Amino acid sequence: MQNTPLKIANENIMQNTSNILDAIIFGLPTIKDHHCTTSAPYALLKHIARHEITSLFSSSDTEAKSFGPFGTLAFPYHKMGAIDSLDLFGLDELIIFSFYWINRNRYRRVLDIGGNIGLHSIVMSRCGYEVKVFEPDYIHFKKLIENLSLNKSTNVNPIQAAVSTKTGTAEFVRVLGNTTSSHLEGCKNPYGDLEKITVNIESFKDLIHSVDLIKMDVEGHEKDLILSTTAEDWSHLDAIIEVGSKENAKAIFDHLQKIHVNAFAQKKNWAKVSFLEDMPISHKDGSLFISTKNEMPWSA
Repeated sequence: MQNTPLKIANENIMQNTSNILDAIIFGLPTIKDHHCTTSAPYALLKHIARHEITSLFSSSDTEAKSFGPFGTLAFPYHKMGAIDSLDLFGLDELIIFSFYWINRNRYRRVLDIGGNIGLHSIVMSRCGYEVKVFEPDYIHFKKLIENLSLNKSTNVNPIQAAVSTKTGTAEFVRVLGNTTSSHLEGCKNPYGDLEKITVNIESFKDLIHSVDLIKMDVEGHEKDLILSTTAEDWSHLDAIIEVGSKENAKAIFDHLQKIHVNAFAQKKNWAKVSFLEDMPISHKDGSLFISTKNEMPWSA
């Protein structure tokens, strides 16, 4: 049988674990050249991972389940309109989780901007990171606090606020049909039933100087945050972000080119972004890694 990357990865990781989900998380760094969302291995692993996640976390009970290198995870099922908590375990997220784990000795202090109901923060905390998490949605934040408590995530500092280019207050739009799509007013063109609330905002520039890694999922506001940075800001800092539109992709690409900071795209199997068409334009393209490093670190 031909020694494909998937076969080699499977043989290596199965020496350490017999659990399918564990095998996927441990194995993802070894097949980073197949992380593009249009690849056949990606499609296969996405299907397998969804089956495993559903079997583990579709209940509303608080029982902790084995979750790869992160130990046990208590994450009761939660509905967020058309999206539910199972969707927070998509393969793109598992890829990011595997990145956190493989780099657990590289980073120490992290920001989780757009914390939702806490899954990324819990996983980061299990990697030994000191986490500061921001979530403005009052319902999500309440659930986030509950999940942090269930998982004894004492090294996570939760803050009920959004992150923007200044400190103060702003209008926040809750998209009731899919609250994972909620956003600061003006960042998206929402539809359906909406609720507008006033939320606290904290300055991105004031936060980034004390951390070395950022996870950012801010539903269209990523352009403003990245464009507020300078080359000096990135001298000590890496970020994994979601890009939500062609407009934001172009603006971020142009800015990073101007300040000579690198980007690496999941849609290019984490190769360096050299052209605008390399940039992700929605969550369907996967994530973008921003760094002054010459490559995205996928080995310890």
